[in-house]
Amino acid sequence: MIESGYGERDDMKPTKVNNRQIKPPIRKIEFKLKFNFKNILSWLLILVLVGLLLTSFLGPMPAAKRSLSDVLNDIKAGKIEKVEVEGEQLLVKYKNDEKLYESRKEGSETFVEVLQRSGIEPEKVNFEIKNQSAAKAWSNILELLLPVVLTGLIFLFIFRQMRGAQDSIFSFGRSKAKLFAKGKQDIRFADVGGVDEAKRELEEVVDFLKHPAKYRKLGARTPRGVLLVGPSGTGKTLLARAVAGEAGVPYFSMAGSEFMEMLVGVGASRARDLFSTAKKAAPSIIFIDEIDAIGRMRGLGVAGGHDEREQTLNQILVEMDGFTPNDHVIVLAATNRSDLLDPALMRPGRFDRRVILDLPDIEGRQKIISIHARGKPFAKEVFWDRVARRTVGFSGADLENMLNEAAIQAARLNKLAIDMADLEEAATRVKLGPEKKRLQTKRERLMTAYHESGHAIAAHFMPTMDQVHRVSIVSRGLALGYTLIPPEKDRYQETKTELLEQAVSLLGGRAAEQLKFKELTGGAASDIDKVTRLARRMVVDYGMSNLGPIYLGPQMETADWGKSYFQPTELSEELKAKVDSEVKRIVDEAYAKALQLLQKHKVVLDKVAAKLVEIETLEGDEFERLVGMKKARLEAEENNGKS
Repeated sequence: MIESGYGERDDMKPTKVNNRQIKPPIRKIEFKLKFNFKNILSWLLILVLVGLLLTSFLGPMPAAKRSLSDVLNDIKAGKIEKVEVEGEQLLVKYKNDEKLYESRKEGSETFVEVLQRSGIEPEKVNFEIKNQSAAKAWSNILELLLPVVLTGLIFLFIFRQMRGAQDSIFSFGRSKAKLFAKGKQDIRFADVGGVDEAKRELEEVVDFLKHPAKYRKLGARTPRGVLLVGPSGTGKTLLARAVAGEAGVPYFSMAGSEFMEMLVGVGASRARDLFSTAKKAAPSIIFIDEIDAIGRMRGLGVAGGHDEREQTLNQILVEMDGFTPNDHVIVLAATNRSDLLDPALMRPGRFDRRVILDLPDIEGRQKIISIHARGKPFAKEVFWDRVARRTVGFSGADLENMLNEAAIQAARLNKLAIDMADLEEAATRVKLGPEKKRLQTKRERLMTAYHESGHAIAAHFMPTMDQVHRVSIVSRGLALGYTLIPPEKDRYQETKTELLEQAVSLLGGRAAEQLKFKELTGGAASDIDKVTRLARRMVVDYGMSNLGPIYLGPQMETADWGKSYFQPTELSEELKAKVDSEVKRIVDEAYAKALQLLQKHKVVLDKVAAKLVEIETLEGDEFERLVGMKKARLEAEENNGKS
């Protein structure tokens, strides 16, 4: 497509496999207060100690203090109702007074002696002497034991904290993989579309796990590893989840980045723990997502052979195909950077199969759309074959996002069903972004209209270019306008003529600016970048220049020890100058042809630009009504009519 711009879970529970109980490698820590006998006894002991402490040190708090002489005078005057004697302390209660008053006597004499010395007959005084021997004994015991008990509790708390920290340190080496037991994953192969070849490869792996006997009869062994390679959004992780749903065996899922930790040796320890757990549950499957995080070529790191990532990779290599046999554990891995992986990881015996997931073709897009369209109401006039042709170059994730955006658009407009207008807007939104209302002067709008008209007309009059789908001067993303020319069908190779016509179409916007305004703007920066890259690929990679079929780009070299790397091609200064000259020649010729074409159809250019200024967006049918039907399309319709 040419786009010209301007400007606590169930998986945590133990699982029985082959009459053995397998615990998942994830350990979930739960903090729960368990009320057993030991806990209740401990709390009661603490409450008793606190109560005794408060009783011993606090005691009753009298309201006021009185001197001993005043108390004796009040006793003589008959004002005192009762006196309680607790050692040296006197608690005095007066008649017609609820308060207690405190006084003290000498410890060397008794209260009776104090009364007799003051000339008071003890028989006439209501007093009570309390025995303090037991209280003193408890007080002495508490004074001795309380510091010891408190010190012991402090040390016990410290030791428990240290033990918890120790346990957490040793838990670093445990695998963080998620376990999906049989029946815990609801994704199936029927829920994955557009990757039929990849599904067939993985269906064989699943069938081997379910029926190993028929393969062993013929001497076949289990493939140890399957590597899923493809661009982002093509369904690698979704396909792995489908394997988990179909396999019916324990399935351990872990991301490559989860192996790494700040402590040295943790990655290798987690790899050992993961494979050890998987072997106990064999037959089983391990899935490592984004394996390039730990599987990159060794020897390229700053830390050399002792790099933590390399040690983790070494452990995985040994676990997959080392001295110890590993016949019943299959490793699935996914990456979109297979060129960075270590050759030792890619060899047969470790990853025996490499499954390539490409962008879906038109049939694959129809299947993906039908899967993601489930549960959404659509209008009767929605033509799915047209939607599939419109979305050339979309990945599975793009298509799912497009249908979701279409549903949001329809709900925002209070529609009862999703129609073609919603799908068209959603497809454009996914690729170019939402519409933006920018304040532009009339001259800026006119220049944008001529720029986009130049792209559209240059493409329309090129024989091999596809039909213009939409021309707009509505701003989206960073572009002030856009021209959509989606291919009519999927293309797997392009000819030199097609590439040159793409270059003419890309430079049509700059040519229209010069032709109409005798002025150039910075809005063609993206077009110039694209056409320059296209011309350089034609010269350097494709050999489509006067230099002949010579590859002039970086080359993949293989060292004696098997490691591959890119080696820049050594070119002479003279040859480099010739490459630059050829790139400039291709671009100049395309620009000259664009100028010549627009000069020839200047009346049509003015008409399309004026219409864009008026209504802002021209659909493909409206555009053809202004400029006429495309010649190639007209000839095709005439041939169909004759036949």
